[in-house]
Amino acid sequence: MRIGVPTEIKKQESRVGLTPESVGELVRGGHEVLVQSGAGVNSGFANEAYVSVGAQIAPDADAVFAGSELIVKVKEPQPEETARLTPNHTLFTYLHLAPDPVQAKGLMKSGCLAIAYETVTDSEGGLPLLRPMSQVAGRMSMQVAAWALMRTKRGRGILLGGVPGVAPSKVIIIGGGVSGTHAAEIAVGMRADVTVFDRNNIRLSQLDEQFRGSLKTMYSTAHSLAEAIKDADLVIGAVLIPGASAPKLISRAQLKTMKPGAVLVDIAIDQGGCFETSHATTHEDPIYDVDGILHYCVANMPGAVPRTSTYALNNATLPFVMQIANKGARAAINSDRHLANGLTVDRGTIAHKLVARDLGEPYVRPDWLNVAFT
Repeated sequence: MRIGVPTEIKKQESRVGLTPESVGELVRGGHEVLVQSGAGVNSGFANEAYVSVGAQIAPDADAVFAGSELIVKVKEPQPEETARLTPNHTLFTYLHLAPDPVQAKGLMKSGCLAIAYETVTDSEGGLPLLRPMSQVAGRMSMQVAAWALMRTKRGRGILLGGVPGVAPSKVIIIGGGVSGTHAAEIAVGMRADVTVFDRNNIRLSQLDEQFRGSLKTMYSTAHSLAEAIKDADLVIGAVLIPGASAPKLISRAQLKTMKPGAVLVDIAIDQGGCFETSHATTHEDPIYDVDGILHYCVANMPGAVPRTSTYALNNATLPFVMQIANKGARAAINSDRHLANGLTVDRGTIAHKLVARDLGEPYVRPDWLNVAFT
């Protein structure tokens, strides 16, 4: 199969779809890989690194798309990229389509087959292609929060872990999944006062055992969360409903109950955000103020640490890329129900139930699909 790796063009996105090591595996498997010139530079991979493992270097994105059947990316395609897609293309990348009707229309118009990283599943019911970036974002959330809490950034002017004789910051983490757990690990390590909210009692028990009393757990209700944020210095939004838009858990009215200079970090912003006042920001201008509460809502947090993120992502995506390349997209999907759960767009229609629901589009199950999927 002919596989294309274009340069990511979303603002301040420095990751790349395939590392040279992954390209080498594909080439050894008999496939051709076309990498756009400079695509890996910001992740520390020069063109020569790709050439040394058998890749071809293309001068621009037009050449990559024109010469490839499978396009492997990191972030959702921008309008100029969806315009290059055709019915002959398979796109494999993060899509986060539910809150993005413009992208959805573009992909539907293209006629391509699009598989979303974020809804591919595993045998344990997890999301293996979302997990590595959730780990990165969760850990990063504490780095950026500690920075935003400084008075020089308009925060409360407090240290996350406090010092002897001075109380630590109160940290609320909404969601005890992968990103929430990794945020908690760093927060506990920085000696903050941490409480994790979740609605899964089994998960709360697991967190209690994992952290051995170094954090608190709370069953999440509208009332319990509303009371907790009044005393919080930092709130991390880490709620995920696979494929669907994130629920809004803190309203604008509730911001007035919080301490001035408190910080909200919305890890769920790719899925529309879990705070009513959230809107996507960039690494260039990451923070904004609503009613005295700072919001950090960067939509591609892991893009700030591209080398770590690209390797972590490729560790998870490469086996699926190999499946698609070896079998063809439709055969690979029919042979693997977990890959089938990533199927989102096909021949101009939305092929994922939750995405279709949130977009207000009809759900159409492809007539070629034989495997059972969620």
